[in-house]
Amino acid sequence: MAILIPKKVKHRKSRKREQKNPETRATELCFGSFGIKSLQAKRISSRQIEAARRAIIRYFKKGGRLWIRIFPDKPITKKGTEVPMGGGKGSVDHYVSAIRPGRIIFEIEGVNENIAKEALQKASDKLSVKTKFIKR
Repeated sequence: MAILIPKKVKHRKSRKREQKNPETRATELCFGSFGIKSLQAKRISSRQIEAARRAIIRYFKKGGRLWIRIFPDKPITKKGTEVPMGGGKGSVDHYVSAIRPGRIIFEIEGVNENIAKEALQKASDKLSVKTKFIKR
């Protein structure tokens, strides 16, 4: 699977906005029996999501189902090296998902609790946000 990016966006570039208040959406398990929940507000890049997904799938070997509950839809811009001040905003470099505390990031189903806990711990190590293992 390729790195996650939006197919079409309304605005090519966006402004910085950090929200530290707790999440209100996607705070409960909906699809799987086990999951990881964010404990802090941060940005998770599409590369981190993909690395975590691969870590989970590799640990499963066979069986099990995975749901990714976040999508990187926020564009992050970057100016080239040695570019002087001024000259406008840089071009889009990558996409991130803005995470707030309480957000479910991954859910899994079809494996026992020990395997689920270990797989989600490996995924958590790939992410830049502190997480907590939860079960239904």
